[in-house]
This record gives sequence, C-alpha cells and structure tokens, in this order.
Amino acid sequence: MGHEHDCAHPLLRVEELGEAPQAVRLLGEDWVVWRDGQGQARAARDQCPHRGARLSLGRVCAGQLECPYHGWRFDGDGRCVAIPAVPGFTPPASHGLAVRPLTAFAGLWWLLPTDAALPPAFAAEHEPRLRKLTVGPFDVATSAPRVVENFLDMAHFGFVHEGWLGERSHGEVPPYQVDVTPDGLHAHGCRAWQPRSNLQSTEGSWVDYAYRVPAPYTAVLEKAPDAQQGWREGIALFICPRDEEHSRAWFRLAVPDWDSSDEQVAAFQHTIFAQDQPVLESQRPRRLPLSGEVHSAADRMSSAYRRWLRERGVGFGVLP
Repeated sequence: MGHEHDCAHPLLRVEELGEAPQAVRLLGEDWVVWRDGQGQARAARDQCPHRGARLSLGRVCAGQLECPYHGWRFDGDGRCVAIPAVPGFTPPASHGLAVRPLTAFAGLWWLLPTDAALPPAFAAEHEPRLRKLTVGPFDVATSAPRVVENFLDMAHFGFVHEGWLGERSHGEVPPYQVDVTPDGLHAHGCRAWQPRSNLQSTEGSWVDYAYRVPAPYTAVLEKAPDAQQGWREGIALFICPRDEEHSRAWFRLAVPDWDSSDEQVAAFQHTIFAQDQPVLESQRPRRLPLSGEVHSAADRMSSAYRRWLRERGVGFGVLP
C-alpha cells in the first residue's frame, strides 16, 4: 500500500448509519462507525483498548460507544468516560480511542485523511436539474483498481453488456484523447454505440462520453452536455478498498429522469453491474498488474490509469 492512505474513502451510505454502531473494513483494517451525542458520524479502529473486543458488536448509549465486553464507554472525541467495574475511576487519555470525524458527500459517509482533503469532485452533484441517487453497495472479490479500470473500458460494452450498453456489430472504439491534469486523468472525445444507454432509451445511438479519474479509487463518466439545457448527466463510481483483493463500490447517479421510481433506476444499474461482476472476479491476478498484460489502442485510458497509479505510488498493484 502507498499513498492510498492520503485519499478520502467512502465507508457506507448515509442512511445506513442509525442508532447502532456499524463495522466497516478499509485498507485491510477494521473500523467502527457510530453517531456521537450531537449526531456527528465518528470512526475509530474497531478494537477496544482494554481487551481488544470489537466495538462494533456493542451499542451506542446517549452518543457514547459502549464496548460489548466490559461496558467501557467512549464519547465522540474518543475519551473513555466510564468503566462500570470501577465507577469512581477517572480514565486517563491512554484509555481512549483515536477518533476521526466523517464527512457526508454524495449520499455516503467519507473518512478523510489527516490533512482533511475533500472527497473527489463530481460536478453533476451540484446541478439541481439532475436527479441524484446512490446505488449499492456492491461487494466485489477483486481489487479497487480492477473495478475502476472496468468502469473506464468501452471495449467490453458489446460483449459483457450486449443489448444494453453495446452490440458486437459495433465493437470498434474510435480514437480518443487522454490528458493528465492537476485534477487527475481526463479522457475526452470518447464515443460508443449503445442500444440502450439508460432506462428511457428505445433505440440505439452513438453516445459521446468523457471520463475523469480524480482520485485512485474514483471514476466519473459524463455524457455530452444537453444542447438546450447545458448540463451534463453523470455517473460517479466510488470505491472503498476493503483490502488488496476485495472492494465495496457505489454508483452515484445524476440523471434527468424524474419519472422512474428509485427502484427502477437502481434496478438498471444493478443489471449492468451484475453483468460486470463475474468477469471482474474471474480476472487474475486480482490486484491490478502495473505491467505484464498486453494492450491495444482501445486501452488508452486504462494504460494511462496504470501509469498514473505507479507515479503516485498507490498500492494494490502487482509489480514485475
């Protein structure tokens, strides 16, 4: 692992965090997430400093996280405020937890690095004329970079998503441009033939796309701006790298569809990812090879992504 610790990471959907503590796994480590007395989401390592029990098996009492083993309680700042077996004892700072606040963005709770970097940019999130919906989570038995690379890949549309996002008879990927910018990677001039690019599609057409990778485990797809409205609908892929070979992914949709139900919109995304998942989980090695696999001209974006990861020192890759 490398600079992935410097990134903001999504942990769970906002609505998943209720009264009970939640267990999450990030970068090979277990975390507990709960709401403190002010309703602020907090995160700490899922291990009591007393005897190592998992705090996520406990409960939250008046905003204090209670260990399931001996009932030690911790406030939102991580201070140990109660040891029931020794009621007159004032616990020192060494008995507390290292707590991190979480930030809500795009329907998810995010754990930020210590320098408080913001979650990755998603411009469509701030367009009021587009409907926002978070779909997932999807648990995938492969590394986060494999999932990102699949999202960036247009050449698989006619085979994995035949009849939905592509057709075998329109398998060509026209040339496109990839730029490395201070904000990450940007692929533009992308075109794909799609018989059904969204829930409302009734006939095939060429669709103009732009892809962005603003962070190692985030990718954004934007469609060409609407000629009359001026907005770009988009899909963001946000991934929590659970460990080197397991990921949890969500899709944040920003679409002009205000008529379909949430269930209908989500069902389309579930259908598409259900086609991707078995192929993703079949790939070996599960960690993205930073060299060793062969490429074609249609792989400009994924090749650039691999170089970008290597230059950033991001882990979860297999080196020669």
